[in-house]
Order: sequence, then C-alpha cells, then structure tokens
Amino acid sequence: MSGKAYLVGAGPGRADLITVRGLNLLRAADVVIYDRLIAPELLEELPQHATRIFVGKGPDRHVMRQDAISALVVEQVRAGYQVVRLKGGDPCVFGHAGEEALALAEAGLPFEIVPGVSSALAAPAYAGVPVTQRGVSTAFAVVTGHTAPGAAADATDWAALARIPTLVVLMGVKRLDQICAALIEAGRAPATPALLVSRGATEQQQTLLADLASLPQRYRERPLPTPSVLVVGEVAAMHAKISWFQPSGLGEGFFDLEDGE
Repeated sequence: MSGKAYLVGAGPGRADLITVRGLNLLRAADVVIYDRLIAPELLEELPQHATRIFVGKGPDRHVMRQDAISALVVEQVRAGYQVVRLKGGDPCVFGHAGEEALALAEAGLPFEIVPGVSSALAAPAYAGVPVTQRGVSTAFAVVTGHTAPGAAADATDWAALARIPTLVVLMGVKRLDQICAALIEAGRAPATPALLVSRGATEQQQTLLADLASLPQRYRERPLPTPSVLVVGEVAAMHAKISWFQPSGLGEGFFDLEDGE
C-alpha cells in the first residue's frame, strides 16, 4: 500500500471534540506524529501496531524543529505508511499545516487536510462567549500574540485589529501587558470587556473577566495556567450571563506544558 499523510486537527483539548473523520483516521493509522496540545485519550484509539512519535513544541522548548517535523512526515509517507499528523485545534490555525503540506507536495506525496475545532472558537464558546452576536459584534479576528507589540519582528497591525468588534488572541499571555496597552493606544476603550479562558473546553478550564485596562493587573493577582485564549470585545461580557460549562477540575485534557493553540 502506498503511503499518505493526514494533517488532522484534534480539537481544543477535549477528546470528544475531534471530528468523526479525524477519529476514524486515527483508528486506521500506521504512524501518528502528534503535538502536545491534544487530549491524551486520543492516543488510546490507535491500533496496536501503530507507531507513536511525539514532536510537541512550546516556547523555548522544542522536541523537534518544524523543518525536521516536515521532513519526518515526508519520510514516513515515503516509506509507505498511513501517517496521521495530529495537531491541537485546527491544523491551519497557527498549526504549521501549510508548511507540512508544501513539503509533501514538493515531494510528490499524497496528503489530506482534516479540519478541526480551533481553540479560537471553542474556548470562548465554552466560556459562554459567542465571537459574533447580533447587534453587538458583526466581525471577529484571530491573531497570535506570540510576538510582542512594538518588537522589531512584529508585523501585526494592532491599530487595525483594535477596530474589529471581537479580537481573539492566541499565545498571548506572556505579552498580555503589551497587547492590552497596544490596543488602548490604538483607540480601543480601556473599559472594553476582556476575558481570559485558560485551558478552554477541558475539565481544567478557568476564566478571568475584567476590562482591557485592568486585565494585566488582575492576571498578575490571579495567574491562570496556559494555554489561554484572550477575547477582547463587548461579547466578552456575555460570559457573566451565559457561562454554561461547569468543569470538574479533574485534570482531563491538555498535557501540562506551555502556551499554544
């Protein structure tokens, strides 16, 4: 049998939020190359013969660099295996799926991208926050906070983002002060509701609701575990009214590591 790669989104950290197709592919895989922000229970779905390869990355903590991961996927497919590249959230939302797909295409190897539920949508939803709401928010944007506003390498247009009704920031907790300050400087009202959702859609979920100006100080007083998603906009205030998910706190979900999608 010829090999093929499947770039699969595992969802936001809760095992039963993976797609049906993603789960079926896991159950038929020869090799799974997986990231850290996945539900560990998903690995129990693999067939007995399947090889597991962990390539998780975090800030300043890389088991394998991205170019080496892409080369590994190509190598395993070229060897004739059915390879599932399992990524947290959606593989195309800060998940490097494009880089791996390009490597496979350039090698002339078959692949498929299997979308997943991104934490950019799932974490707000599990905290009772719709990213759009009639009469409140007609648009939203998703941005990485991994590069600090004002840094030389930062190409993010925070002034433009400040004008979008709902802003969802991934991987931004370590730069929370700079992000909030940049948005206020760009014209966002200091009183704009802002919500942090820690380990959203898992049994470890925690939240912190404040306004844009006071959120960094509130976070220093009550730090939350990463990964966390930041939601800025009037819809964030809906958390106080329709927060529906009551996590057990039993620890089901993410590996206990650093920030990410």
